[in-house]
Amino acid sequence: MRANTIIMIILACVFGVLAVVLANIWLANQRNAMAQSDGVKRDTVVVAAVPLKFGDTLTADKLQEIAWPAGAVPTGAFKTTKDLLAGEGTKQALQTIGANEPVLATKITGPGQRATLSAVLGEGMKAVSIRVNDVLGVAGFVFPGDRVDVLLTRTVRDSSGVDKSFVDVLLQSMKVLAVDQVADESKDSPTVVKAVTLEASTKDAQKLTLAAGAGQLSLALRQAAANKGETTERVTLADLTGDTPEDVAKRQAELDKQAAAEAAAAEERKRANDRIDGLAQAVERVGSKLDDLSKVKPAPAVASAPQVEEVVKEVVKYVQPEPPARATIGVFRGIKLETYDVPRQK
Repeated sequence: MRANTIIMIILACVFGVLAVVLANIWLANQRNAMAQSDGVKRDTVVVAAVPLKFGDTLTADKLQEIAWPAGAVPTGAFKTTKDLLAGEGTKQALQTIGANEPVLATKITGPGQRATLSAVLGEGMKAVSIRVNDVLGVAGFVFPGDRVDVLLTRTVRDSSGVDKSFVDVLLQSMKVLAVDQVADESKDSPTVVKAVTLEASTKDAQKLTLAAGAGQLSLALRQAAANKGETTERVTLADLTGDTPEDVAKRQAELDKQAAAEAAAAEERKRANDRIDGLAQAVERVGSKLDDLSKVKPAPAVASAPQVEEVVKEVVKYVQPEPPARATIGVFRGIKLETYDVPRQK
């Protein structure tokens, strides 16, 4: 037999013995743990025998008692079904309770109470409803039991007459009691709602009521475990574009100027169109009159009597002028000319 084979057999035997030893040690520990648990004091706790929803009436067939470690009984639990159902009137579930989940006093109504929002409210808290839409209500993904922040968007006019818009975080970590008229926390399908009911203190309820008329309210859904508040600051249009308020005012003035120019141009076009319409109507009236005149038949022509025209003949007669009565005679005497005025002889 080869040396390698002998070594492999020895190693297999060693590992086999080691596995048996470890298994015996684990079984001994399990027996000790079971022996110790038998010495722990136990108590009973009432749990749901079937899943319960908001508004379900509690009856003995929907509950059961199970053993529970005495030192780990939840606060508000009931030891017996009789204790849970004690009192006049029935009790109802205020939230979803799973099968074998302990039924606590905070999850059910008192004797004779109905499963309403008033039974869900904490000590000194109020229920306030705000109006939302498909966008402001986080597209219907807010359910009863969620935590939300309430945002307020406002537009105010400063001393210079410029409108400024901004958003503030009004309230943080507000518990949603109901969406529309549904307060069942087991609801898990998104639905577009028109109103959300929040749990708020008296002062916060006043803020919500005042803010509803001062601007537009929006909801921001928080992480399920994020119940602590955080530092917030106001967000303005300058934070969106990086512009200063003067830049925003200047741009707004340019927009207003452009809008006024467009309005003036539109008014001028309207007046031109009115003039064109007036000319078109005048041309139409002239055309209609011409059409009426073309339809009138001309009166027959009447021959007038011949008129006698007077013929004038022009006679030209030449007359010999008479000679003058006196005549001028010149006589040279040497080199000197002398003139004499003498009567003319006939």
